[in-house]
Amino acid sequence: MPVTASEIGGPIAHGGNLSRARALFPHAPEPWIDLSTGINPYSYPHSPLPDNAFARLPDPALAERLKAIAAEAYGAPSAAHVAAGPGTQILLPILASLLGQGKATILSPTYAEHARAARMAGFEVTETDDLDRLASADLAVIVNPNNPTGRIVPKSDLLALAAIMRAKGGLLVVDEAFVDVSEAASAADAVDAGGLIVLRSFGKFYGMAGLRLGFAISRPDIARRIEDQLGPWAVSGPALHIASEALADGWWQAMMRQRLRDDAANLDIFLIGAGIPVFGGTSLFRFVRDARALAIFQHLGERGIVTRRFEERPADLRIGLPDKNGWPRLEDALKTI
Repeated sequence: MPVTASEIGGPIAHGGNLSRARALFPHAPEPWIDLSTGINPYSYPHSPLPDNAFARLPDPALAERLKAIAAEAYGAPSAAHVAAGPGTQILLPILASLLGQGKATILSPTYAEHARAARMAGFEVTETDDLDRLASADLAVIVNPNNPTGRIVPKSDLLALAAIMRAKGGLLVVDEAFVDVSEAASAADAVDAGGLIVLRSFGKFYGMAGLRLGFAISRPDIARRIEDQLGPWAVSGPALHIASEALADGWWQAMMRQRLRDDAANLDIFLIGAGIPVFGGTSLFRFVRDARALAIFQHLGERGIVTRRFEERPADLRIGLPDKNGWPRLEDALKTI
């Protein structure tokens, strides 16, 4: 039987919570430099919104157009394979509910909301770092590339696992939230075979997490089931306008990937220069595993720079990219680590 959020401990702590940072470090200088998320600090420069973008309900024709553009951008077989919603976070419990109950196995450590959504749907959840153990599950979840470690599972392994899931009526969910800035190969072109759903997040790469937009790519019948649960007008008018531009803008995408690679390399230089080893990550965030992680978190926090630490893994830190105004303060803070 599905359980409620309160029964499993309620919402999980995530990055981006500046109110919590201010409470932890009340004397830190403002403005804060938020490096606790993996969100692009350079937002997509979209054209002006239509005058009626907020006054009218979202146009269904524009929603269908966005799905076609998303299918092209993400390598999905067609627009019918795409379901769009207000962020991939909203999609997680819907996907977990597609199977009913059973055993869910999640390749971990990773984004904790996958496990919470599965538990709320009534699954018995196991988290493991052994890819082979996912084959025995009814619902298998892989974040690829992984958040926060940057681990990449080869596409051949994903498709082999999807075939196992398909043969027994199970489901593999591959969360590709950070694949836009990774060498990982997307599995979106393989969903027609069944047993596989691919998630894509818009806000991270395009620097617009507040827009709340995400996509589930699957067989058309599954996409329709997801859309039925979302209901009408799941994507706002402003999101339809902005995302339709951004997903079709190949020049900006290529330019931004290179800029983020350069910034990530620069961040590595700063961290390594401060004696902080970089264990992994993507070009939107770096992953640190160090016994001094709490001390680093506190040192930076006292200087108005918040990073993402993990209570359950005290040696781990995720450090995102600063914007152009944040680099000097970060460099100064790291020099005195």
